[in-house]
Amino acid sequence: MLVKISRDYVLLAKLPMPKVEKTHAVKHRAIDMFDLVCDIERYPEFVPLCQSLSIRDERERDGKKLVLADMTMAYKMLSETFTTQVLMDRSALRVDVKYIEGPFRHLDNVWRFVDGEETDCVVHFTLDYELRSKMLALAAGTVFDIAFNQFVGAFEDRANAIYA
Repeated sequence: MLVKISRDYVLLAKLPMPKVEKTHAVKHRAIDMFDLVCDIERYPEFVPLCQSLSIRDERERDGKKLVLADMTMAYKMLSETFTTQVLMDRSALRVDVKYIEGPFRHLDNVWRFVDGEETDCVVHFTLDYELRSKMLALAAGTVFDIAFNQFVGAFEDRANAIYA
């Protein structure tokens, strides 16, 4: 938010920290939705603004998979790459994403999948983030907000295409 404090000066006020929380029932099994979210190399094919994704490192231990990945998000002339650590816990049907480096001050993302009746499940998605640069937040914040709010729908559409 810009606040004009005189004719010649503009103060950048503290911007709100965006948080997305969604709970959504889908017509797919929880394990299928978990597998879809864990197939991160396919994100550029269907995730809003995801231009590319590359895996730096991958390890497994105690039935959990830990991945270090770089994701580039792009919109028009803006392009930002950031690194995350993704912990995939198949037994808990949970994916935890922790921010490592890039344009954010912080980014925490959690996916949880709960079996419903027969082939249904409930997807719980939370994303809490803040861009490091106030100028970037002003330039791209709204675009990121829209894209992040479309994530659950993008994964549901992908599941419909794959599992239908």
